[in-house]
Amino acid sequence: MSKLPTQPYCSERLPEAEMLDRARAFCELMSTRRSVRHFSDDCVPRELIELAIVTASSAPSGAHRQPWRFVAVDNADIKRRIREAAEAEEREFYEGERSSPEWRAAVEPLGTDWQKPYLETAPWLVVVFEQAYELDADGNRCKNYYVKESVGIACGVFITALHSMGLATLTHTPSPMDFLANILDRPKNERPYILFPVGYPADDATVPQLARKTLAEMAVWNPGVL
Repeated sequence: MSKLPTQPYCSERLPEAEMLDRARAFCELMSTRRSVRHFSDDCVPRELIELAIVTASSAPSGAHRQPWRFVAVDNADIKRRIREAAEAEEREFYEGERSSPEWRAAVEPLGTDWQKPYLETAPWLVVVFEQAYELDADGNRCKNYYVKESVGIACGVFITALHSMGLATLTHTPSPMDFLANILDRPKNERPYILFPVGYPADDATVPQLARKTLAEMAVWNPGVL
């Protein structure tokens, strides 16, 4: 029994035919989602970013601690500093010993490299930080739970929200990412999780032709039933 105040969960039970229509339409919409590396520099209204962040906050989280922080940047100077720092780390990663031959072989067909011009071209950069713990009014640490799982789900909802409104993004995870905390002046309890460039795809944007796994390849039904 919850010790918190409760309220009725008002969810209309839809006819199955309508449920299927909605599910198929949403599945079709999300099947067009792709990671984009070629952005237009056209401005994106701040309200769209705000709505995507608020939508992401609907994600479940351990003990309802909501251990995430979305830091949105449209300042050209900050974006430039982030690009320069990201490219320095990425160049060392791609060309140094921090990446394995297997990894380089895996991404080679995608044509990715250390150069990240989209970090300046995209009108918005949204950096998601995971909060390992919180500080109470007296400065004491309050542990958060299932932090990576919670933040990962929120990021998935964020991606979905952006795609549903017609915006493009990319999950960028330079390694290491500590420079993001330094540039964005984040406290010690926050660690960078994912960097999202956000904007409209460029008119001439292209993406690799990829095939997603089929349902049969992804799903298993009733294993172990005698």
